[in-house]
Amino acid sequence: MASAVQKIKLSPSRDIPFNKLVLSQSNVRRMKAGVSIEQLAESIALRTLLQSLSVRAVVDADGQETGMFEVPAGGRRYRALELLVKQKRMAKTQPVPCVVRDGGIAEDDSLAENDERIGLHPLDQFRAFQSLRDGGMSEEEIAARHFVTPAIVKQRLRLASVSAKLHEVYADDGMTLEQLMAFSVTADQARQEQAWDGVSRSQLDEPYQIRRMLTENTVRASDRRAQFIGLDEYERAGGVVMRDLFEHDDGGWLRDVPLLDRLVTEKLKADAEAIAGEGWKWIAVAVDFPYGHANGLRQLEGEPADLTEEERATLDALNAEYAKIEEDYQDADEFPDAIDQRLGEIEAARSVLEARSLIYDPVEVARAGVFVSIDAEGLLSIDRGYVRPEDEAPAVADPGSDAPDKGETSAGPNTNGSVRHAVITVGGAPAEPAEDEEDDDTIRPLPDRLVIELTAHRTLALRNALANDPAVAFQAVLHNFVLAAFYRFTSSSGCLEIAIRTPTFPAQAPGLKESASAEAVDIRHDGWKARLPKDEGDLWGVLTAFDGKEQAALFAHCASSAVNALYEPANRYNAGRVSAHGVRHRLDQADVLARAVGLDMVTAGWKPTADNYLGRVTKPRILEAVREAKGEQSVQLIDHLKKADMAREAERLLEGTGWLPEPLRLMEVGAVEQDSDGEVETLPEFLADDDEVAADADDEQPYVAAAE
Repeated sequence: MASAVQKIKLSPSRDIPFNKLVLSQSNVRRMKAGVSIEQLAESIALRTLLQSLSVRAVVDADGQETGMFEVPAGGRRYRALELLVKQKRMAKTQPVPCVVRDGGIAEDDSLAENDERIGLHPLDQFRAFQSLRDGGMSEEEIAARHFVTPAIVKQRLRLASVSAKLHEVYADDGMTLEQLMAFSVTADQARQEQAWDGVSRSQLDEPYQIRRMLTENTVRASDRRAQFIGLDEYERAGGVVMRDLFEHDDGGWLRDVPLLDRLVTEKLKADAEAIAGEGWKWIAVAVDFPYGHANGLRQLEGEPADLTEEERATLDALNAEYAKIEEDYQDADEFPDAIDQRLGEIEAARSVLEARSLIYDPVEVARAGVFVSIDAEGLLSIDRGYVRPEDEAPAVADPGSDAPDKGETSAGPNTNGSVRHAVITVGGAPAEPAEDEEDDDTIRPLPDRLVIELTAHRTLALRNALANDPAVAFQAVLHNFVLAAFYRFTSSSGCLEIAIRTPTFPAQAPGLKESASAEAVDIRHDGWKARLPKDEGDLWGVLTAFDGKEQAALFAHCASSAVNALYEPANRYNAGRVSAHGVRHRLDQADVLARAVGLDMVTAGWKPTADNYLGRVTKPRILEAVREAKGEQSVQLIDHLKKADMAREAERLLEGTGWLPEPLRLMEVGAVEQDSDGEVETLPEFLADDDEVAADADDEQPYVAAAE
């Protein structure tokens, strides 16, 4: 006969006055962890005691109960109750719910209570916060009652709003908390699920990759267009801003790009309309103009508007205060923070007063125009006073004629005294057609436009490098002169075009205008311009006053502006000027010049990105770049990806490697060969790929030299 199962017997519970309880020395918790005693006391005050204390009777030497009870398990609750008594928020005789233990070991009770405690699953907390929010509690109230910051409550509520399907995956340990956080960047649950279906079947499931996938086809809030419009205006127009509450998101992402572009265009046009009242002939409007867009245009010389008496008095006071501070602290190693801040305020105020608008000759205004755009900080940029060659006034007017100059007929005052409205044009560079996805492994020639853009970067960097090496610049110009004087039948004068004519860039490479080379060239040019006289009749005397070092530096700067290291494909429009031999000759000399000045495109700031290279070439080209820089193992990480994803991952892999595409590398000395007749020289390997030209007929014209 089977023995009966022994039934367990639970310890009895009773209410014991708090002043009959003492903290036991058998409590195993010694280290502080979790919610503080003060927070626990506030929770008890809000909700009363939610969990009983475990106590044992205190006995005397004879084993008799003394009427006191020790608390081996629940010490933090005891201390919280003790704090409430000290604060006179609870009576010391308040009955406390207790479970009275009379067997076993006190330390075992304390250890078991802590071991068996299981923290709340994060998903349960997310949902609990959501229930409280749905119940009418504000985020601040939830934070106060549960001793967290409002920011944490916002984060938990954001996680609670993620798709229920993804919650289930997370609950089953199918994704990490960091991955779940990444999905919360968008409130579109269908998009979340779609993204999860994609990343769960690939290796692209890192949180940053999930965020990037979910923010495709959006615009960062730090974009100059978003800064120009402002998030408030964009949201008032119905636009949605996606925010990441778990990582720095630089202000978030604007999801409705067409709406943003429309708002930007409307605001720029409104600004242009206001400027048109000044009487300009034309106003060109764009979000951003390409580098060198004003080349070939004459810039008007305006006179700064006079300061009012009040402005003059303010400027004098600021100058006097600045001088006094400098005098008072001339012996100090550094300015105190408050003084340093004040100096900054003075400089800012002086800049505003000194940067006065310019006053132009009305006749010149009538034939000139304005460029209206957005600067890198998202502020309106107005660049006034540029005259196109076709709008210049005739050199000599017909004697006795009362007719206005040619340039005055399309703008400026009419005979009735009104102002002719300027012609406003809005637009930017045309978008390039997307390159077809490549399914084979053929490494095709680089597209002409891409090589033009790459060599534009190199040309600009080479100009900057040459300007910093006067000795090489002098020799380069001398070499050019000798070619012209002694080798009259040479097919080309090389890469230095002495007229001096500054070559323009037919294709605007991404990032060219903001590159370090462009910034250095512009700063140096503006510095020299400030030192040269406005009247060209005074130029000879000014140059004569320069010492040899200054003349050499100015010579190098002028020579550098003539550098043309651009690849230029031959076509029916330039067939008489461009040939395969001419292009090769130009690029060969560019390499000689680059080696002489020690040009390094990596040091010059160029690095491969999806925008400027990787997204513009075929998949085999992308894999070739990663293979050269990182090896075959890195190639295997991305060779299965679609082109757009492959380009972005390749950009990350190539970061910091110093890898350069062929047009930006220096050719090895002696790499250029010559045929037996000495007439036709072969192009560098990256310039020609005859076997692939036929196969590339449907692509953009490849980077190969046309036959002479």
